[in-house]
Amino acid sequence: MPAFALPAFRRPTRRADMSDPTAMLDMLARMSALQWTRWGGNAAIRQTQAQRLHDLLRFTRERSRYLAERYAGLPDDAALESLPPLTRNELMGCFDDWVTDPEVTRSRLADFLADRTRVGELFLGRYAAWRSSGTTGEPGLYLHDADACATYHALIAAAMQRPEVSMAWAFGQCAHGGRRALVAATGEHFAGVVTWRALTQWAPGGESCELSVLRPVAEWVGRLNAFQPAFLAGYPTALVLLAHEQAARRLAISPSIVWSGGEHLTAAARRAIEHAFGALVVDEYGSSECLSIAVGCRHGWLHLNADWVILEPVDVHHRPVSPGTLSHTALLTNLANRVQPVIRYDVGDRVVFRPEPCECGSAMPALHVEGRRDDVVTLRRRDGVRVPLLPMALTTAIEEGSGLHVFQVVRVSDDALAIRLPDAPARARRASWSAARGALSALLEAHGLDNVDLSLDAAPPQVSAASGKLQQVVDPARHGVAAGPRARRPRGVRPS
Repeated sequence: MPAFALPAFRRPTRRADMSDPTAMLDMLARMSALQWTRWGGNAAIRQTQAQRLHDLLRFTRERSRYLAERYAGLPDDAALESLPPLTRNELMGCFDDWVTDPEVTRSRLADFLADRTRVGELFLGRYAAWRSSGTTGEPGLYLHDADACATYHALIAAAMQRPEVSMAWAFGQCAHGGRRALVAATGEHFAGVVTWRALTQWAPGGESCELSVLRPVAEWVGRLNAFQPAFLAGYPTALVLLAHEQAARRLAISPSIVWSGGEHLTAAARRAIEHAFGALVVDEYGSSECLSIAVGCRHGWLHLNADWVILEPVDVHHRPVSPGTLSHTALLTNLANRVQPVIRYDVGDRVVFRPEPCECGSAMPALHVEGRRDDVVTLRRRDGVRVPLLPMALTTAIEEGSGLHVFQVVRVSDDALAIRLPDAPARARRASWSAARGALSALLEAHGLDNVDLSLDAAPPQVSAASGKLQQVVDPARHGVAAGPRARRPRGVRPS
């Protein structure tokens, strides 16, 4: 049989949420199996990982037309390292042949994700679905089946079972009724908010509150003071802003757990959050392709969920680098999800694995990640008040309001921002600039910053010299670099 001739498809019988009666039992069973595996130490973890990888590769060869063709000519027992690395642009370009459910098509999924009233609903009634931003020019569309979602929930539950976390959670249940608050991009089909709504279906007790990064910080403060959460989750940049509000005594909350994710959590940010709230800070590293890749420990290291995830640190040519060496990027293999197989997928993050075991005693590999590092931008209103804007607020506003995915926002001064767009013909560039300016103007006005000047920089987006990655929001002053003269507008583009 040719490599691309697929067997008959059988539709999944379970839904990827907790409304399915068997979902909770499945999640608990996975959590129990996970704990037993980890108690078995490194040998048990490696054996479990190897078996799951074998099963995933066999399934993928049978069900994914694109990957079956990519792996044609390789033996059935080929080592993971011999398989070709994959990129987002490549896989999104052959989406319909990549996925393993023939009822799933890119056009159907795109139509579903275009409807913002359906955030948190299941695609085709059975798959969790979200999209991610497209800093490489190609937005990602992602599906996760019921088994994958049960695994992600089990991994989070396992992290919550750690003694210091479970004690803090129990205290929060008693002191604040287990109320939970999230600060994130809430108005779109993003992984964070979709997962948050799924988790609220099974997390025991407590009300939930969602705060949009597009709203002013003062609004967050008012709602949190009234809500008094026991559990606070958000991007590190948002949590640091709230820590400053707490230190200034405008915010007065006492969460027992602060859960950080979606961006790189620096040591300084962790200290600021811990000092302000006196809470346990839990750092989780995940992506749209695999929700829970690693979870932090009290010593500041992330520990890879190696029983369900493989993360290969590699150089610019996708060759492995040794522990202790900062990689150029990392290749991700998600062992849990079958509907959209992620195998040796270039996630674009730079990682360094610790050569020796961590002091915390975990058997899971320890690593540091250099993930998203966009800057918080602070601008000045007409009345002199300084207003911070989260990078996620700026990028979400432009992406949602204009449909653009490759751009760079640069702080020029206290009352000026410049936008960099890719080179394009004059007419297309004018249209992109008009859309980006309109979307960003609406955000600025909502924050009382209608005095801020917006200009189009003549230069295209600039990648970081250190990482080679695109930083979407840049404040040159934070890096000891002068902003330089006002942006020049290219020929054919009129000033606003």
